[in-house]
Amino acid sequence: MADIHPTALVDPKAQLDDTVSVGPYTVIGPHVKVGARTRIGAHCVIEGHTTLGQDNHIYPFVCLGLASQDKKYAGEPCQLVIGDRNTIREYSTYHIGTVQGGGVTRLGHDNWMMAYTHLAHDCVVGNHTIFANNAQLAGHVQVGDWVILGGYTVVHQFVRIGAHAMTAMCSLLFADVPPFVMAQGQPAQARSMNFEGLRRRGFSAERISAVKAMHKALYRDNLTLEQAQARLAELPARYPEAEADVALMQGFLQGVSQERGIVR
Repeated sequence: MADIHPTALVDPKAQLDDTVSVGPYTVIGPHVKVGARTRIGAHCVIEGHTTLGQDNHIYPFVCLGLASQDKKYAGEPCQLVIGDRNTIREYSTYHIGTVQGGGVTRLGHDNWMMAYTHLAHDCVVGNHTIFANNAQLAGHVQVGDWVILGGYTVVHQFVRIGAHAMTAMCSLLFADVPPFVMAQGQPAQARSMNFEGLRRRGFSAERISAVKAMHKALYRDNLTLEQAQARLAELPARYPEAEADVALMQGFLQGVSQERGIVR
C-alpha cells in the first residue's frame, strides 16, 4: 500500500503506485494517477485529470491540475501531464489545458521548478529546465529543453522559448526567444548567447563557434530575419559538428510569427 498520512484525503478512485508517499492534509482527486516512488508533501491539492510519472518530489502547498484561468473553460476533462524525476517546490500552481489549446498542459522530465512557479493552461515545457522562484508562464507558452528562467521572469501567452535559452531575473517576454539566446529586460532583449551553459553541457569548441556565428547573423550584422536565415544555411559546411544545432535554430525560426517576432 502507498504510504498515505492518516489526515490526507485521497479519493478511492485515484491510482497511486504502492511506492508513493502522501503527506499530511493533502487532497488528491478521483482522476489522478501517480507513478512509482513519487513523494507528495503536506497540504498539496492534486485534482483534475492529472498524471504524475515516477520519482517526482512535490513539496508542500503545491496545487496541480486545477481548472484553467481561461474564461472560456467550461469544465471539459482536460489534462495536466507531468513526467519523471521533477522537483516542484512550494506554492507552485500548474493548471490543466483547454479544448482550444489541445487539452493538455505538459511538463517533461528532470525539471527543477522552484517556489511559486506557474504553468498556465496548455503550456508545454520540455526536459532539464530550471525555473527560478516566481517564474510565470501565461497560456500556450512553449519552453524547450535545458531552458533556464531567472526569478520573476514573466512570459506572455503564446511565446516560445527555444532550447538552451536563458533569461535574467525580472525579465518580461513578449516575443519568442530563439535557442541559445540569453535575454534580459522589460521588455526583454537579446544580450548574448548562453555560452557558459553550453560548455557545462559538453558542447565542443566547434559547436560553440557555430552558436557564435548564429548570434552574429541574428543580432550583430544588421540583417533581416530572412537574411539571417539564409546565412544560417551556410553554417553546417563550416561547422559540421554543429549541423544539429543549426537545424534546431532553423526549425525554431521557421515557426516565428510576423506579429510576435523574436527578442531583439
